Amino acid sequence: MRLHRLDLTAFGPFGATQSVDFDDLSAAGLFLLHGPTGAGKTSVLDAVCYALYGSVPGARHSSQGLTLRSDHAAPGTRTSVTLELTVAGRRLEITRQPPWARPKKRGAGTTLDKAQTWLREHHAGAWKPLGRSHQEIGEEITQLLGMSREQFCQVVLLPQGDFARFLRADAEARAKLLGRLFDTHRFGEVEKRLADRRRTTETQVRDGDTALLADAHRMQQAAGDAMELPELAPGEPGLADAVLEAAAVARGTAREQLAVARAGLLAAESAQVAADRALDDVREAARLQRRFAEAQERARAMQERAGDHRDAQTRMERARKAEKVAPALELRDDAEALHHRAAAAETRARQPLPDTFGGAGPTGLATAARRATEELGGLEAARRAELRLTALAAERDGLDRQERADDDILAESGTWLAGWDALRSGLQSRIDTAQDAATRAEQLGAQRDPARRRLTAARQRDQLAHDTEDAQHRALASAERAVAARGHWLDLKEQRLNGIAAELAAHLQGGEPCAVCGATTHPAPARKVAGHVDRDTEERALAAHQRAEETRADDERRLGVVREALAAASAEAGDTPTDRLAAETEELERLFTQARREASDLHAAQEELRHAEQEYERRTEDRQRAEVSTASRTARRDALERERQTLESEVAQARGTSGSVTARAAQLERQAALLTEAADAARDAEDTARRLKEVDARLADAAFRAGFDTPQAAAGALLDDTAHRELQHRLDAWQSEEAAVRAVLAEPDTVAAAQRPPADLTAAEQAATDAARRAREAASTRDAATRRCTELDALSTRAADGVRRLAPLREEYDRVARMAALTAGTAADNERRMRLESYVLAARLEQVAAAATVRLRRMSSGRYTLVHSDDRTGRGRSGLGLHVVDAWTGRERDTATLSGGETFFASLALALGLADVVTDETGGVRLDTLFIDEGFGSLDDQTLDEVLDVLDSLRERDRSVGIVSHVADLRRRIHAQLEVVKGRSGSVLRQRAH
Repeated sequence: MRLHRLDLTAFGPFGATQSVDFDDLSAAGLFLLHGPTGAGKTSVLDAVCYALYGSVPGARHSSQGLTLRSDHAAPGTRTSVTLELTVAGRRLEITRQPPWARPKKRGAGTTLDKAQTWLREHHAGAWKPLGRSHQEIGEEITQLLGMSREQFCQVVLLPQGDFARFLRADAEARAKLLGRLFDTHRFGEVEKRLADRRRTTETQVRDGDTALLADAHRMQQAAGDAMELPELAPGEPGLADAVLEAAAVARGTAREQLAVARAGLLAAESAQVAADRALDDVREAARLQRRFAEAQERARAMQERAGDHRDAQTRMERARKAEKVAPALELRDDAEALHHRAAAAETRARQPLPDTFGGAGPTGLATAARRATEELGGLEAARRAELRLTALAAERDGLDRQERADDDILAESGTWLAGWDALRSGLQSRIDTAQDAATRAEQLGAQRDPARRRLTAARQRDQLAHDTEDAQHRALASAERAVAARGHWLDLKEQRLNGIAAELAAHLQGGEPCAVCGATTHPAPARKVAGHVDRDTEERALAAHQRAEETRADDERRLGVVREALAAASAEAGDTPTDRLAAETEELERLFTQARREASDLHAAQEELRHAEQEYERRTEDRQRAEVSTASRTARRDALERERQTLESEVAQARGTSGSVTARAAQLERQAALLTEAADAARDAEDTARRLKEVDARLADAAFRAGFDTPQAAAGALLDDTAHRELQHRLDAWQSEEAAVRAVLAEPDTVAAAQRPPADLTAAEQAATDAARRAREAASTRDAATRRCTELDALSTRAADGVRRLAPLREEYDRVARMAALTAGTAADNERRMRLESYVLAARLEQVAAAATVRLRRMSSGRYTLVHSDDRTGRGRSGLGLHVVDAWTGRERDTATLSGGETFFASLALALGLADVVTDETGGVRLDTLFIDEGFGSLDDQTLDEVLDVLDSLRERDRSVGIVSHVADLRRRIHAQLEVVKGRSGSVLRQRAH
């Protein structure tokens, strides 16, 4: 990827349009981007990132959008960024415009324009548009570059502060950065999936063991608590075998108890059969004795009732003769009842008739009914006219009610419509006021967030200024202590070297060779003088010196961090005092709250106006309908009056003396019905009287032939069905009883049993009851033993099936648990307690350290080497340690102990190495333009030369490097420069290529 041109308009601190010719700057290979603090050096890099990805790097990413716009820009100038570059062999031009609150073309206030994006490609000597979709252009650029925004900001815009913190960070912070760059979250997902799978299988195994223990408790209950359960919890090894073993013992015991119960039941059943047989014999003897005694008693009772039996026989004979006359008697009763009913009906029918019809016969009554019917037919037309008169009256009443309602509507609508113009004007005024307030609230809302951020930054600036002074004092004091400790150590070392002969002489022995000259005789060995310094004293002084150096390095590092934070806060807040910014922010909040409160009435006013307009339309329509209805009502009332007069004359003639035609018609209908009913009743009475005389003659003849003197005597001898059945039943029962008694008294077995002593039924029943109870108890014992065996067999089979089904799941759980513990770094086999994602990141960090070492050795003249360490620190996990090897001392130490200048070129080497590894990881896209942001102020001249040599070597294969710094010495060393100059009207860019 190579940058060619960048155009900025109203972006960041740049109020006017600025252009950067990267081709001109890159010709020298190494160029400098410099300017005072807060001028906008980083904003140039932000513009490159924004053109490519539509967002700015790092912490500025959360505050982009409308805040990208320059405060120095003219109101009518839109913020725009255009970047021309070559990537993957294609020359592209990207233009992005963030959302813009532009002034309205008509009236006051602003309106929000959406973000715009254009992508063009230079092909065949002309620019060809490719698209304007934000999403499609973003996917196209990301695919061509092969890296995300975070990766681009790490490998192209090298932020030295981030990598200095990376060197001093712990394993978790390094893991977050490397995880974003190398996209290792999938390995973390593997860890999570394995952990979830382990928990799932563990739950399933525990559930299976719980079910197995539940079956074991059921078996214990079935076995009568004679079964001992294993003292193991669900999930513990050996639970299944222990439960199956206890179940086998319980089944064997239950089968032995079943065999004993079956033998006891067999003996009890045999005794019950013998007792039941004896009881049957005693019961049979007692039954025969009772049967003989009862037969004798029944014979005596029959002898006493012999006279009643003879009377019943005589009565049955007379009833049978009377049955021949019964049909004639029934026919005479029916005829008499029919005549009585007809006579009563005739009397009832004649009662409502006038006295003039009292002596009329059936024929006269029928003639009068026919005349009333004919008169009724002539009244039908008059009845319809009378009904129409009623409808006319109801319609006139309806017209009167409608007239009153229309008068009310006209009055009410006229009153309301008279105040319509004033109501509409008032509501429209409220709407206009609320809309203006909404516009002000939108404008103030766009100013509120930047004011809040400047106020927060100003407060941080004041606090950091105080912290910077404290850090400077501490750094100065620790530097003085380090110098003093170093001087003390060097003094002690010099004294020890001066007295080293006495120290060596202390180890000389007679006959032993000297370690210096080799002589075996020692005529005048040196003696220790007062104040001699030994090795332990020197080493303690050295340790004190090293501790003082470490303290100094820590204080200098903290001072650098505070200064960087102060510079960032000062760039954001500017030079405005904090109290002034607080007052401005408070005023903005007050105005914004007031505008929001006034704008909140907009919706309510609009709704009231809409409802009022609807009410105006409704009342106008009601008034028009009432006016039309009033005009048509007068003509209808006249037509109804003419029709009423015609119908009243016709009805008056038809009703006669009655109150109405309907009353007259009802009177005639009732008279015709009464006359017809009376005529029919008179004819029926005459017919039934004639029929009754004929039936009386036939009845007298039938009674004489049956042997009765009168019909009444024959009727007295008759029996009804119930009496006849009862009498016949008594006669049949006498015969049956007599035959049964004779049969019983003639039975040989009954007679023989009556001659024996009385049977003892109570003793036999008690013996049979005791035998049956013992048999039931034995059967219950056998059934309980059978159920126990059946339940134990079923539960044992179920438990065995559960153990077989659980075995593969338990094996899977053991395997998954081992894998999950291994990837999570908690397994005993994982000696370094390294997680899977940390292991992958450690491999990436090892590659980064190797790539960084190539440049670090050159920057440090071969002194320092970066190495990856996977040693554990304390009780934590290992895998992301980073150490530096000092070739001068041969010792390996943590990168956090590097001094300020050492930290800079170590972090620079790390950034370049990481850029190489990420580039290879994302597909090897060639990066022809790199930027390095700040950190050069902590280097001495020699180290700065070595660092610039390394950066200069990056120009190989036509690569260019841009250094972002305000160090004055770099302006003398680097000739190609892009200067950012700030002023009251915004910053401007000045480019110098030679």
